[in-house]
Amino acid sequence: MSDQRPRVLVARAVFSETVERLRAHFEVEDNPDDVLFTKDQLTGRLRGKAGAFTTGSERVDAQVLDANPQLRVVANMAVGYNNLDIEAFNARGVLATNTPDVLTETTADFGFALMMAAARRMAESEHYLRRGEWTRWRYDMFTGSDVHGATLGILGMGRIGQAIARRGALGFSMRVVYHNRSRLDPALEAPLGARWVDKATLLREADHLVLVLPYSAQSHHAIGAAELALMKPTATLTNVARGGIVDDAALAQALRERRIAAAALDVFEGEPAVHPGLLEVPNVVLTPHIASATVATRRRMAELAADNLIAALTGGTPPTPVNPQVLR
Repeated sequence: MSDQRPRVLVARAVFSETVERLRAHFEVEDNPDDVLFTKDQLTGRLRGKAGAFTTGSERVDAQVLDANPQLRVVANMAVGYNNLDIEAFNARGVLATNTPDVLTETTADFGFALMMAAARRMAESEHYLRRGEWTRWRYDMFTGSDVHGATLGILGMGRIGQAIARRGALGFSMRVVYHNRSRLDPALEAPLGARWVDKATLLREADHLVLVLPYSAQSHHAIGAAELALMKPTATLTNVARGGIVDDAALAQALRERRIAAAALDVFEGEPAVHPGLLEVPNVVLTPHIASATVATRRRMAELAADNLIAALTGGTPPTPVNPQVLR
């Protein structure tokens, strides 16, 4: 007798325990070799599947959905979901889910670490040491900028932005300014001493600017040449949000010309490709999209994605839907 349980695709390699948990509910096609599917391959593998467990690398758009009208849910193992065409999902009644909250503190840790690395020129000085160029001490060798007592600017004051602000204000006595589409409740601002300002003021005042806003058509190149020109020449910029929020070409030029002091980037336009200009300047810290990469956090993300998939296909209520209106 054939298995009549729903069929699901696990599009990338993930913890074996998560796959086995899904197998208890579904007929699972997984991808233990972690092959990166082309769009055509993904479309083909979704045929006959009621659900999919995806990561940020799988693009599911109207064309993919139209080729798979039986698909009911896509559970994304990420807080961001710009790889999913939500408008197309809504039009076809397909549920999308993500994994917020479980990675907030881990990502904030990493964002703050990146910001400090840029401020104190850690990557630049490590490369210098590894090249064997360190032969003596000098009073101005790799002098950077202080973090404690400086002005922390945050663009995008959601969960992760607030967690970074908390680290800066409470741990490093930083002044916190932020810009968001809407101002936070004063009860959230007060413990951080956080002050809402317009975007131009944020760029002018921040000693260390951290980007934590979601990617959308509206936030594409939110930081470009014009915005970089407003920043202090001593300022640093850190991006742990999404590639495309920063114009990487403009940033590389600003770094080369020392129009800002340094940058730290965990995300890039067109990643895993990195703009060659960023690879040529010394005053940038580059990491391969690993802000949430602790074992505990990645397990929580995988389990939450599985929770969403199981609930959506077994009559439950998915805990973190992106477009809950389709459930109605």
